[in-house]
Amino acid sequence: MGDFVKKFARPDTGIRTVEGQVSGSRAAGLEKERQKSQEAFEAKKAKMEEDSKRGAKRIDDKFQQTTENATAVDVVGLVTADEWKRRMEEKNKRKESADLEAEEAEREKEDLKKKKQKKKKKKKILSLSFAADDEDEDGAGSPSPVKKKSKKNPEVETSFLPDKDREAEQKKEERRLKQEYIAKQEAIKEEKLKITYSYWDGSGHRKEITVKKGHTILEFLELVRLDLSSQFREVAAGVAEDLMYVKEDIMLPCDITFYDLITTKARGKSGPLFSFDVHDDIRIGAVDSRVEKDESHPGKIVDRKWYDRNKHIFPASRWEQYDPAKEFTKFTIKG
Repeated sequence: MGDFVKKFARPDTGIRTVEGQVSGSRAAGLEKERQKSQEAFEAKKAKMEEDSKRGAKRIDDKFQQTTENATAVDVVGLVTADEWKRRMEEKNKRKESADLEAEEAEREKEDLKKKKQKKKKKKKILSLSFAADDEDEDGAGSPSPVKKKSKKNPEVETSFLPDKDREAEQKKEERRLKQEYIAKQEAIKEEKLKITYSYWDGSGHRKEITVKKGHTILEFLELVRLDLSSQFREVAAGVAEDLMYVKEDIMLPCDITFYDLITTKARGKSGPLFSFDVHDDIRIGAVDSRVEKDESHPGKIVDRKWYDRNKHIFPASRWEQYDPAKEFTKFTIKG
């Protein structure tokens, strides 16, 4: 747009051509008016350019004066870099101090505003409480509102509906029963149990020992090892893990407890695993195998080395590992 204004010029009227001479005095008057208009336009354009240059110079002068004033305030004469740094730090500290004072003033103003609001709220609460007292006094003599009668049928069964109080009471009772059951089972595990066993090294050596129902088979074997150590040198030289407990032709694992065998009513090939009172030994004397008896026989304590040497020979050939999933419906003494 600026280039257009600078280069703008009115077109020639054409009155000096051959055809223009015919137009006469009227055309000459129009030519003079056009020239005056062009001169006025050029003068206005020159004034605009001069004003524009003067305004730009005035802005530059202002920026220069502001910079000089700031420099004059902060620095008078030549200073070292340390002095300049110190003055700038002082200037920053003054600015920070001013900001802190402004924040403190704003905070005090806010606290004062909150206190006024709190005081106003307290007055409002007091006024409401007095109004409530007045209403109580006014309504002291008035009859109490009639309560609506419940339309529920008391004969209808509603126990299946959700009830928070009833459910909470049920959970409380369940926790109590659970704790009572656990305490009872722990007491059972502490009960004494007399076990008759036979140390088997090809022939039987029957003995008795007392343990707790909560003892594991490994703990039982350790007590047996201590009991046999004075009589059998090979047992005294070993550890509990070197021994096996075979009950009713079942080799029991070391981690199972007597409590587990009793509570699950575990059964072996030739008798119950949960009963430790000894009757007739099926290996001694004549026993009618056609009649199933709920009788227990003394379990065998066997050295693992002896078992490895004789597992293909009766009675070790009948023994098998304990499997809680396997059920024995009938007791057998053969096969």
